[in-house]
Amino acid sequence: MAGEITETGELYSPYVGLVYMFNLIVGTGALTMPKAFATAGWLVSLVLLVFLGFMSFVTTTFVMEAMAAANAQLRWKRMENHKEEEGDDSSSDSDSDVLIQDNYERAEKLPILSVQRRGSPNLFEITDRVEMGQMASMFFSKVGVNLFYFCIIVYLYGDLAIYAAAVPFSLMQVTCITGNDSCGVEADTKHNDTDLCWGPLRRVDAYRIFLAVFTLLLGPFTFFDVQKTKYLQILTSLMRWIAFIIMIVLALVRIGHGQGEGHPPLADLSGVRNLFGVCVYSFMCQHSLPSLVTPVSSKRHLTRLVFLDYVLILAFYSLLSFTAIFCFRGDSLMDMYTLNFARCDIVGLAAVRFFLGLFPVFTISTNFPIIAVTLRNNWKTLFHREGGTYPWVVDRVVFPTITLVPPVLVAFCTHDLESLVGITGAYAGTGIQYVIPAFLVFHCRKDTQLAFGYGTVNKHQSPFRHTFWVGFVLLWAFSCFIFVTANIVLSETKL
Repeated sequence: MAGEITETGELYSPYVGLVYMFNLIVGTGALTMPKAFATAGWLVSLVLLVFLGFMSFVTTTFVMEAMAAANAQLRWKRMENHKEEEGDDSSSDSDSDVLIQDNYERAEKLPILSVQRRGSPNLFEITDRVEMGQMASMFFSKVGVNLFYFCIIVYLYGDLAIYAAAVPFSLMQVTCITGNDSCGVEADTKHNDTDLCWGPLRRVDAYRIFLAVFTLLLGPFTFFDVQKTKYLQILTSLMRWIAFIIMIVLALVRIGHGQGEGHPPLADLSGVRNLFGVCVYSFMCQHSLPSLVTPVSSKRHLTRLVFLDYVLILAFYSLLSFTAIFCFRGDSLMDMYTLNFARCDIVGLAAVRFFLGLFPVFTISTNFPIIAVTLRNNWKTLFHREGGTYPWVVDRVVFPTITLVPPVLVAFCTHDLESLVGITGAYAGTGIQYVIPAFLVFHCRKDTQLAFGYGTVNKHQSPFRHTFWVGFVLLWAFSCFIFVTANIVLSETKL
């Protein structure tokens, strides 16, 4: 995500790509969704979930169209450079340099026959893995590129803060067992941070100890390069699906036996702000689409497969959330849904209780170093100047430090996961999921017309090709920003 044209990677079938996208989207956000559903009411939650899923699908098709346009420009520029090299070996400009310098001058300089040849559908094949940062450099102005990186960086900071809080919080909930609470979280127990955990240590002290250990163990990875291996991805995905299936089945069994405690309201507008942020966060995939879509071997029915993915994800989120809100009382649902199953009356088998209670620890811990390195690389790209290099101290100490310290400080101050997810999704998530794709597709369409001539058809053009959809997405994003901000201000004023 540092903005380069990266290796495509090993090709895989469209259905494997569908599974990868499903696994990417269904992550930490899903574990905070049940509480958000219970707070906002089941009908409002369902309507908003479906609508936000649709909006996310729209902007996903926008990003895929921009990827195809970027590939076409890069492919044509390579063809032109190859011709120039045959006539004059002195030409040595790179793809990216030339694209940025003459973005809006190509149509006037090239002969008409060349422009006509550009209409070939093969030009728009997605074969080069062009990251979003590179697309921003191709289609945005310098200010737009800086705003893009600012949005990405804020989102990644929120991601790291959520991860840094979720692991110690889960460990605290599982290990802080006092008095008669011998099986973890009891049904009617509401713990405060000031309650005792181990001897004289309070729960908040235990949380901060776990946070310190978590930082010391995983923080050093920020100072080095780390890659996500295929086997680690398979292992974490397997654990995730085992955990989700167990929770859904256990909740359905309790409801089927008439033991469901939940009576969720139809609608409660006071909970919509957090629900909105959680839902946006839970549909986030736009920033990772280049690495997901480019290796797909056949892209003939790519849009249909993505639509199928979103339908399956909507069904899964609905099943998980509805079984949760009818199985548990709204006030007993935890920020991290897995912790509701650390009770003897819910799960009799101790191994299953500990597996679900510690599930976020295993999966999130593997993702934290990867997100941290990604954020560090984005900082480097934002301040990079052509031909310049960073001093060793800046490269190896300053950038990793400014990456690691802020999210750890946020996690030190609060472990309110629902609010962290809600705020991250509502602000930075809105920018990445709505604003950036809308501007990308708008500018890439203009640039494609200038470069290839009017009437050129992008074979991966979004079904939402009318300019109305771009305006609608931007209007929706602006409305959401105003609504969430006003809701926060009003809530703080009441307090």
